[in-house]
Amino acid sequence: MNRLNMIQKTVMSLILSAMVISVVVPIVFFLSVSFSNDFEMNEFPKKLIPSTSVTVKVAPADQGMYEIFYNNGEGYRSIITTGNPIKLETFFNRQYAVTIPGDELLEKFSKTKENGPMEFTLKKDMLYNFKQFFTIATKAKSSLVNSILVSVYTIIISLTIGSLAGYAMARFNFKFKETINVTLLIVRMFPVVGISIPMAILLINIGLFDTLWGLAILYSIPNIALTAWITSSIFVGINKELEEASYIFGANSFQTFMKITLPLAFPALAASSMYAFLTAWNDTISALILTDQNQTLALVVYKAIGTSSSSLQYAAAGSLILIIPALVFTFIVRKYVNQMWGGVEV
Repeated sequence: MNRLNMIQKTVMSLILSAMVISVVVPIVFFLSVSFSNDFEMNEFPKKLIPSTSVTVKVAPADQGMYEIFYNNGEGYRSIITTGNPIKLETFFNRQYAVTIPGDELLEKFSKTKENGPMEFTLKKDMLYNFKQFFTIATKAKSSLVNSILVSVYTIIISLTIGSLAGYAMARFNFKFKETINVTLLIVRMFPVVGISIPMAILLINIGLFDTLWGLAILYSIPNIALTAWITSSIFVGINKELEEASYIFGANSFQTFMKITLPLAFPALAASSMYAFLTAWNDTISALILTDQNQTLALVVYKAIGTSSSSLQYAAAGSLILIIPALVFTFIVRKYVNQMWGGVEV
C-alpha cells in the first residue's frame, strides 16, 4: 500500500512539474527576450539573463571619425566607423538599446584622441523594447484601452445577465428548467470563433460591427452561460430564511437580491468575472474577424509577432504587456475564487 501511495505521489509530482514548466518556461523566455537588445538576440547560445549595460571598444579614425568594436565572445571585431552623431545615436539605439544622444557619445569617445583605444561601458535602457513596441505598433496605445474597455463590458454583460439567470435557476421552478440548465453547458462548449462569422453578419445589421460593445456581446455569449451555471450552484446553498427575513423588514425582491443574496454569492461572481476577463483579454481570432479600426491589444501583439521576425524582442515586449494585466487581475480575485473551495486564503 505504501509503495502504491509512493507511485501515485511520484506520478502526481511529475504531472504538476510538467504543468509548472509549461507555464514558467514561456514566461521566462518572454522576459529574457523582451529585455534583450539586437546583439544579444543574435548571440548563440543566447544568455538567459540580459545585461544591463554594453561594453564597446572605441578607437580614433581618420577625418574625426571613430571605429567601434564589440566583443562577441570571440574577441573584439569592428562593427561601425562614423563621426556622425545622428548615425551613431541611431546605431546604438537599434543595436544596443542605448539611448544616449549622439553628441554625448562623441564627447565620450573624444578621449580616445589623446589616450588611444579605450573601452566604454554604456548603460542600456531596459524599457527600450517596450517603448519601441508602442512606436512600431502605432495602434498599440489605443488597442490597450480597447482591450480594457472590452473586458469591462464583457464582465458587466456576463455578470448582469448570468447572475439573474443563475438566481432564477436556483430559486424558481418552471417548465423545461433542467433542459435549459443543460443547454447552458452546451452553449459553453462552442468556441467563440465558431460563432464569430454569424455574429459579424448580425452586428453589421444592427450597426455594432467594429465596435467594442459588439465584441463584448460576442465574448459574453459563452460567459453568460458559465456565470449562470456557477452562480446557480451558489444561490442554491444560500439560506432562503435570510431572504424571507429581508422581506419581513420591508425590502422588496430587488433590494433583497442586491443587498442580501448577491453579496453572499460574491465568490461565484469573482470566478465568473475572471473567466469573462480572460476570454475578452486573450482573444485574437474573433477580434480579427469583428474589428478593423478598434483592434484589441491581443490582436496587435499577434500581428506584431507575425511580422517582426527580425525584431522579435519588440513583439516579446508587447506579449509581456499583454500578460501582466491578466496576472494582476487573477491575483486580485484569487482570494474570492478560493472561498468557493472551503474559504482558505491563498
